[in-house]
Amino acid sequence: MKHLALYIDLAFCLIVLPIMVSLSPIERWVHHFTSYMVFAGIWLYLVYFINRVITIPFLFGDRNKKICATIMILMSVIVTFILSSVELYNPKPSIHDQGIVMYLPQILQYQQVLWSLFMIVEAFSFSVGLLVHTDIQKARLRAAEAERNKAEIELYKAQIKPHFMFNTLNSLYGLFLTGNKNALPSLEKFISMMRYIHTSSNRNLVPLAEETEYIRRYVDIQSLRLNEMTKISLRIDIRSDSIMIPPMLLVTFVENCFKHGVSPVQKSLILISLTENDGSLLFTASNNIFPVKRIGEHMGIANCRKRLELLFPGEYELTINNNSDIFTVSLQIKLKS
Repeated sequence: MKHLALYIDLAFCLIVLPIMVSLSPIERWVHHFTSYMVFAGIWLYLVYFINRVITIPFLFGDRNKKICATIMILMSVIVTFILSSVELYNPKPSIHDQGIVMYLPQILQYQQVLWSLFMIVEAFSFSVGLLVHTDIQKARLRAAEAERNKAEIELYKAQIKPHFMFNTLNSLYGLFLTGNKNALPSLEKFISMMRYIHTSSNRNLVPLAEETEYIRRYVDIQSLRLNEMTKISLRIDIRSDSIMIPPMLLVTFVENCFKHGVSPVQKSLILISLTENDGSLLFTASNNIFPVKRIGEHMGIANCRKRLELLFPGEYELTINNNSDIFTVSLQIKLKS
């Protein structure tokens, strides 16, 4: 689509606009008012490219960019008005004047031409810009859909790993064998997690409350296999029930804490915090680092970063720090209800 937009721009600037100009009685104006006509032509081309490159993309940006785009549109109208107000000549009154001049005698012919060309440039640039932006949005949605499908496959490979299931089932078996009172509730949590993974994989968005409940159960299940050397702090504070989030977006970072931050013989601390206020989501996680090399250990975070870029372009901030002892993640997203 980029090449098509370029071809349309070239066709308009090199063919359409020159033809529209040539249809006006420009010969005598160029001969008598050369500087004015050159400046007017440059201004029309400048309006076209400003709209295509800046104004239209800003209209689809945040609130500040929308305001800037509106100001730029108003400024282009004001400059055109000033340019059309330049008095080149005083026409002699005639009863034979036809067309719009007959009904609007204060608008001279060169002013009519300037405003007509300005409106054509505005309409054409906005039409092409909207077409390009719509195609970009569709391409982004297609890419997000493809990435979501890929993330679902990676989810089943990464989250439902044999070692995770075996360790969890072994922990549950031990609880049942010893008659622990937490055995049955833990099994129910495990079943709920499996059910959530199955149902959420078919949805683009899920309520934030469901996602955080999955994280809570995930942490509880993982805690079954840990001894007293590992301390876990999980803090969840959600203010709104209408906030939606892509499924399995945060669990990658949670899983990373248990994958790299647990040791059976050394003390470790896992801190996970998730807060939401007025649609702004802040997720933080930190854990000690116990270097155990695993194949593809960075793929999960890399995939999550790509998914964030596709789903929330310009609306998220992800910070990852690794000082060899502590691994921290901070993710802030502006979500919509």
